[in-house]
Amino acid sequence: MSDFISRLEIVVSQTGFMNLVWEQPVMWVVGLVFVYLGIKKNVEPLLLVPIGFVAVLVNLPLAPLMVDDLGQVVDLVTGHHSEPGLLWYFFHYGFEKGEIVPCLIFLGLGAMTDFGPLLSNPKTLLLGAAAQVGVYSAMFGALLIGFTPQEAAAIGIIGGADGPTTIYVTMQLAPHLLGATALAAYSYMALVPIVQPPVIRALTTEEERGRIMKQTRKVTKAERIVFPIATAMVVILLVPPAAPLIGLLMLGNLFRESGVVERLSDAAQNSLMNIVTIFLGLGVGATMDGTKFLQPKVIGIYVLGLFAFIISTGGGVLFAKFFNLFLKNKINPVIGAAGVSAVPMAARVAHVVGQQANRRNYLLMHAMGPNVAGVIGTIIAAGLFIAMLK
Repeated sequence: MSDFISRLEIVVSQTGFMNLVWEQPVMWVVGLVFVYLGIKKNVEPLLLVPIGFVAVLVNLPLAPLMVDDLGQVVDLVTGHHSEPGLLWYFFHYGFEKGEIVPCLIFLGLGAMTDFGPLLSNPKTLLLGAAAQVGVYSAMFGALLIGFTPQEAAAIGIIGGADGPTTIYVTMQLAPHLLGATALAAYSYMALVPIVQPPVIRALTTEEERGRIMKQTRKVTKAERIVFPIATAMVVILLVPPAAPLIGLLMLGNLFRESGVVERLSDAAQNSLMNIVTIFLGLGVGATMDGTKFLQPKVIGIYVLGLFAFIISTGGGVLFAKFFNLFLKNKINPVIGAAGVSAVPMAARVAHVVGQQANRRNYLLMHAMGPNVAGVIGTIIAAGLFIAMLK
């Protein structure tokens, strides 16, 4: 009887109820808020729903979901180490063991993106570069408050509003920050329509916002095919660590523009993109262990990420205004805000802000130029960080 009672006590001690720590219920709330925002408010549902739900799962005590291959969870009855958890495989092979998921996302993004607006008005490439000022500002800010150079680089990339690049850099330089940096990046991507308009209005006049830009020239098919090939070669020669991201981004775009691999282009845009989005949600959510996530550093990361995003937006707008000093045909400075990498949301926001000032204004295609340039600029910044700090 005593043996039965002792075993029963062991079984009871192994239940999740007996092993709760305060951080875990807090993360339940955080995860459920993400699910609520995704379902009820339609805020990035493809990401917030799986991330939020998995965040709840990994904060259920003793659940063998994120046990690593060293078997950190021990069975108290048998004394045997647990096998690696299910979600650990998604995280390890999708992110930790070669960053497969963010690279495949760029393949799909390339197949979905039209680089025509950038090619028709190459000047907008400079606007995308100018918007990267927030990335470097946040990096130096993170260094000043005590983050390591590797951590600071991972935090700075948030300013590009580019989730896959943020994940890639974080896994290369500061993998312990993945949950915080990825969530910050995707949160600010979702908040583009809320954060950017006040910044744009504060830095421009209504007359500037209402400026109508001339129609751009038509881009030939040859240009569209040469561009991804030439860009991949030049960027990789300049910044070799950026090869996985820029290479797959441009391969996806070549699928789109070649016109001879429609099946591959369709798969990259739809089936593959949907699959890797699920892996992304599982992998990011799996890192949100409350005991590691609820730290003062995480709050600092969110604040610095917001700072970086605001500075990137403002930097693009101010550079556009400066650029106009040397141009005969002035550009609308609003499109400078689209230099962040949130494609195509930032371009849509620029278009809406322009139309609010002038109903005849149509900025969407003009804004897509700096928008896709911002993607390339953020990848280059990521490659530089990895080259210098890894």
